[in-house]
Amino acid sequence: MASTPGNPPADQVVAAPTYLADIRFFFRPEDVAHMGAKGIELGTYDGVKKNALAILAQTSSPNAQMPPDQAGKWSTERSQTFKNWIVNGYPLGTATGGGPPAGGPAPTRLRKDVTTLTDAEFTLLKTAFSGLMARDPAAADSYFVLAGQHGLPESWCLHHEDRFNPWHRQYLIQFEDALRSVPGCETVTLPYWDITTNLPDRLQHPPLDQYVLPADPGAKATPQPVTGYFPYTTQRFPVATIAQNVQDFGVLADITTSLTQSLWGTYNVNGYQDFSIQAHDGGHGSIGPTMGDQNVSSFDPVFWFFHCNIDRLWLSWQTRAQATTLTGFRSTLGTDTDWLTSPFNALPPFTTTADQTIETTVTYDRLNVPAPAAHAMENVMENLSGSTDAASPFAFRSTDPVSVRVKGIDRLNIPGSFVVTLLSNDEPVAKRFFFQPKTPRKCPTCVKHGIINLDFRLPQEQILDRQLSVRIDVPGHSDEIGTAFPLAQAGNPTVNARLLVQDA
Repeated sequence: MASTPGNPPADQVVAAPTYLADIRFFFRPEDVAHMGAKGIELGTYDGVKKNALAILAQTSSPNAQMPPDQAGKWSTERSQTFKNWIVNGYPLGTATGGGPPAGGPAPTRLRKDVTTLTDAEFTLLKTAFSGLMARDPAAADSYFVLAGQHGLPESWCLHHEDRFNPWHRQYLIQFEDALRSVPGCETVTLPYWDITTNLPDRLQHPPLDQYVLPADPGAKATPQPVTGYFPYTTQRFPVATIAQNVQDFGVLADITTSLTQSLWGTYNVNGYQDFSIQAHDGGHGSIGPTMGDQNVSSFDPVFWFFHCNIDRLWLSWQTRAQATTLTGFRSTLGTDTDWLTSPFNALPPFTTTADQTIETTVTYDRLNVPAPAAHAMENVMENLSGSTDAASPFAFRSTDPVSVRVKGIDRLNIPGSFVVTLLSNDEPVAKRFFFQPKTPRKCPTCVKHGIINLDFRLPQEQILDRQLSVRIDVPGHSDEIGTAFPLAQAGNPTVNARLLVQDA
């Protein structure tokens, strides 16, 4: 039953339809907008489920009232499929993982893997970076000011919330436009570093290896200056250390899991964005002291190539989940869609809003990213969760991972980014890096989500019949204090373990 967002599937009766594979494509953008104006949500699973009986009554022949236009009327077969969905208990199902859907704007920018740029393309890229870095640090389009929007001194960035991916997508556009403003560099696009490979040699030489801050970024910070960043030169770990950290922090596994999610989900709960943010945080912590420090991470030139890859992965997931249009994307959400509507969709300091970033004019030379070789789920979409509706059949499978959640961490008491390690019989089995500024109480987004959870997906054999414990470390602590952070000061978090369920 082939389908694309905005184009309902061919009219044939489906005996066991699911929302993600079938039902969501029954509603055109104009249907969603028309009924949304009347306070009836047709763009999400929860909305369609809530209104399912009324939808069936209004769309069934021969007296169908909706959709109002003849072209949109439902056939008898479509109505029967929708009825089957209701009778079967409104199964959510999983996305089909299909190819690029129809709709959305035509791409105008192509971003490439930095290792595949021609010598001429790479020379032009270096010229653009050098041009930005040479500008007066007080200029609005200088490297210093643009990088400073993410941490010190401006700290506009949004992390650990729904607008994380949209904000950074727009941030990359702004930076790319600045690169293009350097004379002779009007065609430059920002390449990406695929973090499943080692840090490329091209990023280890001037001007892309480091950045010397020309001024104190704390001098203009509010509510008060932050010391310790002037003089300051960005720092990275050796290439081998970065590669090992990427493994230890579960970055590759999080990327794989994120790309197999059927739902966008909710941060700190489930879905694409939760695993995407975990991969993002782990990547930052893997690369070095600068990238692991939210105050200054964006001054390291590698930041831009790293985040370009994060955006590539998001677009890859959008393509897999048939969510490259706003209507398609909304169909992967649950109850919380407010962040896509005014005034909650703002992405300061940009005028672009979160909903406007979904249909992007940027594309990449490589999408539909295959899973890393160590994981064999590249064409499988999933919807594993810790709970499900009692009315729907569900299953536990012995091959499914166990979710271990370290719950209730008071991040506001922890001075900077930190590492949570899960130990089994006193041996580390998994680590999570959490990315935040050194003074989180002065960060509005941090305060908004002051109590957080960190999830570990582990094979059952790694934790069954073993003694589990948790440790929190703050890498930025001095040698005299040590890196260990008392759990009591971190809110006395609890540990919860549960099997994951999915539709039977």
